[in-house]
Amino acid sequence: MSTNDGEFHGPSIDEFFPGALLFEDTAFEINRIMLVRFVAVAALLLVFWLGTRHLRVVPGRFQSLIEMGLDLVRVNIAEDLLGKKDGRRFLPILTTMFFMILFMNITGVIPFLNIAGTSVIGVPLVLAIVAYITFIYAGVKKSPKNFFKNSLFPSGVPWPVYIIVTPIELISTFIIRPITLTLRLMMNMIVGHLLLVLFFAATQFFVFSLGGWWTLVGAGTFAFGLAFTLFEILVAVLQAYVFALLTAVYIQLAVAEEH
Repeated sequence: MSTNDGEFHGPSIDEFFPGALLFEDTAFEINRIMLVRFVAVAALLLVFWLGTRHLRVVPGRFQSLIEMGLDLVRVNIAEDLLGKKDGRRFLPILTTMFFMILFMNITGVIPFLNIAGTSVIGVPLVLAIVAYITFIYAGVKKSPKNFFKNSLFPSGVPWPVYIIVTPIELISTFIIRPITLTLRLMMNMIVGHLLLVLFFAATQFFVFSLGGWWTLVGAGTFAFGLAFTLFEILVAVLQAYVFALLTAVYIQLAVAEEH
């Protein structure tokens, strides 16, 4: 943050609405966050291309790392929740979600990028809509006639109680799910970015603007910044895992036998 006037200016929400870098005032306008997203996708494609171009029966370290990531989604998310049959069906979309979110989240701690591609609503919303369409498709495919009926009118409930239960089920199943998926991912990345900027901006202010004994305070904020950077890496992984996991949970509920 700028401290040229001798005052400390903390991070603000304006950082998530940067000006255009390329093609300003056109349909193809690219700002800093869009550029970060392009970099994240390019890095994702490059990593998987390098890790899978020379597959070996006895994998090397890089191939092993890629396989560990793929197995995490396949075993711990898809197969554990959906079983082998449905797990294989929905594995591509769950894998894509996990790694896309992971790479876009991790840009928030990479120097010169310093902001997550998921910290603006566009990407989280699109992924939430994809998850929403997927679990509805899974339910309709499993039980074309009864999916919506069983979702809105659960069995074993007395008919008069449906006056209360059905609106609750409608809101919680078909409205709240995509909203919570979107906001959980986006807000975690926004808060993480603001805290990191706060720590390092405070370090710059104490060390370079105030100096003297304030340098000791700056050393403290710098240490907190480094520690929170490690924590933010953990959050980046966890948010990717949670998003893919919840998507799998919603699919599992949609294909449950009662539907």
